[in-house]
Amino acid sequence: MLSLADYDFPLPDSLIARTPAVPRDSSRLLHVPLKGGAAEHLQFHDIGKLLRVGDTLVVNTTRVLKARLFGKNAKGREFEVLLLEPNARDGWNALVRPGKHIDPNGSELTFPGGQTAQVIRRAEDARQFEVHFANKGEAFFAWLDAHGKMPLPPYLKRPATDRDAVDYQTVYAETGQSVAAPTAGLHFTPELLAEIQSRGIHIEKITLQVGYGTFAPLEPDAQELHAENFEIPTEVAERLAQTRRTGGRVIAVGTTSLRALEAAQGKPGPGTTRLFIRPGYKFTQLDGLITNFHLPQSSLFILVCAFLGRERAQAAYREAVLRQYRFFSYGDAMAIL
Repeated sequence: MLSLADYDFPLPDSLIARTPAVPRDSSRLLHVPLKGGAAEHLQFHDIGKLLRVGDTLVVNTTRVLKARLFGKNAKGREFEVLLLEPNARDGWNALVRPGKHIDPNGSELTFPGGQTAQVIRRAEDARQFEVHFANKGEAFFAWLDAHGKMPLPPYLKRPATDRDAVDYQTVYAETGQSVAAPTAGLHFTPELLAEIQSRGIHIEKITLQVGYGTFAPLEPDAQELHAENFEIPTEVAERLAQTRRTGGRVIAVGTTSLRALEAAQGKPGPGTTRLFIRPGYKFTQLDGLITNFHLPQSSLFILVCAFLGRERAQAAYREAVLRQYRFFSYGDAMAIL
């Protein structure tokens, strides 16, 4: 059984970034050589100096939904609803707070803009609910964009602002229904991406829809994570294989890109992954990782320990704390190359 205590570390609350760096690429960057050596302290806009001609960065182009909603029942009690993913019953799986006040037979909630929804507890998971909205299709998503809030992580301890609708989205986001941002990508600006490409470095786009696993507590006996859907286009899979054949490095921007690549194992197309990467896992699809600093005892920190080695990962995090790097979604970055 996995001992979560082995993946804990002290983190002062003052190092949790509540707002992003401005501009995005002015955040700090801790470079940890994958094959050993001293760490290097840079700014994120220096990332191109760590890359080589022929390398390929793989980015996750998923878009974050304004998935946090606030509604009331017939008695006027307020509820917070976090949409997680659409389900096969033409509804949404969701977290609801306070869930104990949802009627056993379901409750109707009313939201801003006149939208109504029926909320029932899911039989499969007592912590989750199923939400069926009156509006469907394009009308629903237009309403959600107008009245929903960005689903900021709870550790930010603040409500989302209009600015977060921009800041908590990568500049290359296209389509998707994620409930959290692929945060390593938040550091890139259009200008930085153009500069990187001018150096002869390729950028490839895949998607992984970030889901409930981002919020779910990790159980010590967990063998897999909550399912997340991904897609790797055929032409992208072919170009990644070509990168490896010609001696270039495939570098994942974020743990979501990494999990999609490792789950696909070089094959194109849509897929679903529950892959829980931990020390002992054999990586076959990539040669580097750009990532943020993650929560203690989280599956993401455990993944970093698997990629870099637990002792080196813990040493890097100690160095980051000592140097007062900013942690989590809006924080600084680490490049393992």
